[in-house]
Amino acid sequence: MQTNNSKEKVRQLQNKLYLTAKKCASRRFHALYDKVYRDDVLFEAWKRVKANKGSSGVDGIGIEDIEAIGIEKYLTDIKAELADGRYKPSPVKRVMIPKPDGSKRPLGIPTVKDRIVQMAAKIAIEPVFEADFRDCSYGFRPKRSAKQALEKVRKACNNKGYYVVDADIEKFFDNVNQDKLMVLVEQRISDRRIQKLIRQWLKSGVLYGNILTISELGTSQGSLCRARHNDPYDEINVMSSCH
Repeated sequence: MQTNNSKEKVRQLQNKLYLTAKKCASRRFHALYDKVYRDDVLFEAWKRVKANKGSSGVDGIGIEDIEAIGIEKYLTDIKAELADGRYKPSPVKRVMIPKPDGSKRPLGIPTVKDRIVQMAAKIAIEPVFEADFRDCSYGFRPKRSAKQALEKVRKACNNKGYYVVDADIEKFFDNVNQDKLMVLVEQRISDRRIQKLIRQWLKSGVLYGNILTISELGTSQGSLCRARHNDPYDEINVMSSCH
């Protein structure tokens, strides 16, 4: 597995995909799956997953276990599974995270293997959707943060603005309509193998204790790869607006 200069190669790939998507808003991409298991993409995905740390999923295999196995061997095996169509995600392990108000929120922990594949898929598809977002959208976007959104609001309010609207969709990720999500994904991505990957993650189920639950609604919080869509009438990712 050749992994030399993977970061630069991935940057070039993403830049090319972004410019192509930006050039034509109606273009649908049909050849992205092979990018997911490129050596440089998988290695870059591994580096990002390792940097994010995180615990093991339902298989109990952690970052340090993969390093003990051998990173090159582990990624080569993943590449073979993806190329041959044998890859199947494991259920997501659910843990409950305490909130400041005393309640708890569910967090899904995919296996490290699934996180690597999700990150590789994210590398391949993110530039396509990124090209469609408005400049005022900050949530879940690369090189953008909540602090930047707040600074945008501050400047707008100093320029004759006089109020801020703050809204939140309660339990949004728990109630995402999976069928509608896929319709939005398919508006930009016609590659059936990429579509299948995303459906597999949506249908992989959640394991809480010894109970496996597979739902027709929602996506698991904690997953790396969430498909997103920029609807001109529903700027879900805008943190706040100032008028």
